Amino acid sequence: MLEYIKDVWMCIFVEEEFFMSFLDLAKKRYSCRKLSAQPVEEEKLQKILEAGNLAPTAHNNQPLHIWLLESAEAMEKVSQTTSFIFGAPVAFVVGSKADDAWVRPFDKKNFADVDASIVATHMMLAIEDLGLGTTWVAHFDAPKLKELFPEMEDYELVAIFPVGYPAEDAKPSARHAERVGIEMLADWL
Repeated sequence: MLEYIKDVWMCIFVEEEFFMSFLDLAKKRYSCRKLSAQPVEEEKLQKILEAGNLAPTAHNNQPLHIWLLESAEAMEKVSQTTSFIFGAPVAFVVGSKADDAWVRPFDKKNFADVDASIVATHMMLAIEDLGLGTTWVAHFDAPKLKELFPEMEDYELVAIFPVGYPAEDAKPSARHAERVGIEMLADWL
C-alpha cells in the first residue's frame, strides 16, 4: 500500500511540475520577428519535426505534411512569397490534405485545418523550448509557394515558420502581453 501511495504521489508531483513548466513555456513564447543567421543544429530541427509528429489529430488520420526548407535556394524561394522571413536560416511549412482528414458526421466539418494547426502549435512550442525563435506566418502567397514547390500542390498550406536563434535585440511586440481576462474568454456552465 505504501508503494502505491508513493507512486500516486510521484505521479501527481510529476504532472504538476510538467504543467507548471508548460505554462512557463507558454508565457515565455512570443512571436520573434528578428532572427540571427546562426545555423540551427540538425538535432534541433529533428526535435521540432518530432514534436509535430507527436501531435494529436482527429481520428489519428494525420492528414498533413511538413516541409523543412533549409537550402539557400529554398529560403530564397519562400522569400518570394512573403516578406515575413525575418532573416531566418531555415523555415518549416505545414500543409493539410482535406481528402485524408476526418469529417465530423453531424455537420460535415472537415478537420484538416484543425489538425494542421494542432501540429503547427506543437512545433511552435518546441521551437521556443529549444531556445529558438519563430512566428506563425499566415501572410504568404500560397499559389506562388505551390508553383515554386510543386510537391506542395495537393495541400492547403496553413503556416510558415521561419526558424532561427533570436537576434540579440529581439523582443516581444508591445501588444504581446495584451490578453482578455479569463472571465471574458471562458464561461463556467
